[in-house]
This record gives sequence, structure tokens and C-alpha cells, in this order.
Amino acid sequence: MNMTDDTPATPVSLRLLPSRMLSLVAMHSDRLVSEGLARADARKWHYAALVALREAGPASQAELSRRTGIYRSDLVAVINELAERGFVERAPDPADRRRNVITITPEGLRHVRRLHTLIAGLQDDVLAPLSQPEREQFSAFLARLLEHHSGRGSSPEQD
Repeated sequence: MNMTDDTPATPVSLRLLPSRMLSLVAMHSDRLVSEGLARADARKWHYAALVALREAGPASQAELSRRTGIYRSDLVAVINELAERGFVERAPDPADRRRNVITITPEGLRHVRRLHTLIAGLQDDVLAPLSQPEREQFSAFLARLLEHHSGRGSSPEQD
């Protein structure tokens, strides 16, 4: 039996734990997105790096790591993969030749648009049982939880 499967044998008190349900949905969502991106010969980190470059412009590897949350050591491999495919260019930073600046290419922009469409469809798959207002409410709840648990939420003293 898969650890992510609930069966009638799973105790109700375990099945109804919000933290457990959130973990199971997150694992399912992660698998759906990873498999969907793999069919497009991409990975989540590819999408994250390309979106960050598209939205905020060229960046050093360190800055791109901060924007995406991808560890610098892992980001080097991601940038190499994207550069090999012609989606990004790496050039010395004119202000500091020891650093590289990563820039998205026109082909990278086309690719990220394709991935964005794919990701939107995958989000629809993940959230299929929810209506549009429920999706918006669910996303707002998740954002609030994330904000709270990442240390940016308000403390009881601030309320």
C-alpha cells in the first residue's frame, strides 16, 4: 500500500488531520506538476528560473537564487541546462567581472510562455474539485498559512 493512499482501514482521526491532508495534497500536486513538466522536457526549477528572469529581469546567480529559493549549487546546473537549450545567456557582469549575469533569451521567453500555459492546466487538474471562488479562497488560505509559518505573519501581540 502506498503511504499516500487513504483506505477505509485508515483511522478516521488520522484521515481528518489537516496537516496530514495538506501533506498528501502537496505530494499529489508536486507529482502532477513534475510529471506534466517532464512531458514538456522541463523541470520545476527551469520554470522558476525563467519566470524570475522574465518578471524581474537579468540577475546574478546569487540574486536568481534568492528570487527562486533554489540553492546556488543546484542553480548552476539549472542555468547550464537552460543555457544549453538557448533559453538563457550567461555573461560577465560589467560592474564586477567575477560575477555572471543571467538573461532570458527570446527563445526562453517563448518557452516560459508555453510552460506557463502548461502550469495553468496542471493547476486546474490539482484544483479540479473546487469552483473558481473556492480556488481563490483556498489560495488565500494557503498564502496566509505560508506567510504565518515563514515568519512574516503577524504575531498575537500585533493583533
